[in-house]
Amino acid sequence: AVLSLAACARYIPDTEILDNPDNRAIIALVDGYRKGFDTRNVDAVMALVSPAYYDDSGTVDPGDDVDYKALPGVLRDTFSRISQVRIEFGITDIIVNGNKGQADLFYDAKYRITTPRHEIPKRDTDIQRLLMQKDATGWKIISGL
Repeated sequence: AVLSLAACARYIPDTEILDNPDNRAIIALVDGYRKGFDTRNVDAVMALVSPAYYDDSGTVDPGDDVDYKALPGVLRDTFSRISQVRIEFGITDIIVNGNKGQADLFYDAKYRITTPRHEIPKRDTDIQRLLMQKDATGWKIISGL
């Protein structure tokens, strides 16, 4: 019986991610983040972020930690230095455990960055993990931007 249930599992097209309402909502959240970043729209990105947001930037130095209150300034500073940005995400995994979730992403970002002399084209590719929490309004990002 378990084998027959596994055979019936539905996946989101072109992924190995189970097709269910939470996973679809998380994919929509990630796409909203991409659109907000592409348009360099601080308000659009912040609309997707939980007031519980906190990121230690992957270091032990508390000087680079970012919380919800500081995030708009960090975004404004980042967006002021880049132009012609285009970021693409490939979601490689989504894990949901109750009201907590994570999305593992591969990203490819193409942009121009302003230097003292002129703008320079850049391209970055890397992996990223967004952590999320579900509240009464839906999924919100709590870490990983």
